[in-house]
Amino acid sequence: MGIPDHPICLLRNLYAGQEATVRTGHGTTDWFQIGKGVRQGCILSPCLFNLYAEYIMRNAELEETQAGIQIAGRNINNLRYADDTTLMAESEEELKSLLMKVKVESEKVGLKLNIQKMKIMASGPITSWEINGETVETVSDFIFLGSKITADGDCSHKIKRCLLLGRKVMTNL
Repeated sequence: MGIPDHPICLLRNLYAGQEATVRTGHGTTDWFQIGKGVRQGCILSPCLFNLYAEYIMRNAELEETQAGIQIAGRNINNLRYADDTTLMAESEEELKSLLMKVKVESEKVGLKLNIQKMKIMASGPITSWEINGETVETVSDFIFLGSKITADGDCSHKIKRCLLLGRKVMTNL
């Protein structure tokens, strides 16, 4: 992935020789070695995830492809925030191509896409999709960063929500 040896060595030393025990309703287990992962709540977890996600997206070469939608003269085919990724394309074929590129690159580093969490939204008719024998759910809307995105571009839900929140603030003054 192109990460220098020094930070890798630091991380190995930080987590070398880690042991844990599990507390149950019947007592605690024997101590055992921890071979993988970082401590729960460790700030390294989102950092490592972001490194992998960026590596996957760059190797999928999404920036080089013509698939996507034009916004302000730029070709946009993916939006990412934390562990959420949204792929966008003008056609079903382009979207499938983007998704397969991300899937292949993810598998190369040992990550698997969760088909149950995947959703497809289209502004027109779309055929049913299957990936590895699993059907991908087709939806007419979804929540992205707290906002409802609809296939027809309707934003009345967001406007009503903002008006409601504004009224609530005004009544509390």
